[in-house]
Amino acid sequence: MAYIYDEMNIFARILRGEIPNNTVMETDHTLAFRDIAPQAPDHVLVIPKGPYVNFDHFSNVASDAEIVDFYRTAGTVCAMLGIEPSMGGAGYRAITNAGDNGVQEVPHYHLHILAGRNLGRMLNRV
Repeated sequence: MAYIYDEMNIFARILRGEIPNNTVMETDHTLAFRDIAPQAPDHVLVIPKGPYVNFDHFSNVASDAEIVDFYRTAGTVCAMLGIEPSMGGAGYRAITNAGDNGVQEVPHYHLHILAGRNLGRMLNRV
């Protein structure tokens, strides 16, 4: 499968420093920042610094170091927000979208971490 990465997508521009962001955490391979249009009281985006289009692209092509760093960063962000159910937090939702049916808006792999209120059912049953 050939993945076409758009170097001008908004997250690529954020990573290049062309667009400011409200950074929550940054590592060698990952950037986590607050969403500019939050859908919950806590809404953080976690993105790899590499040019990956979506979850399957990242999972199949990224190095082991990138994958471990990405998911450890996401876990640390949950701890920083105090939302981990195992630690007494009220919980969260982690979402990633891919392609047209997944309604992916930015063609750079990203994980939404949403928390701070009851988020309701994720999907309506069809």
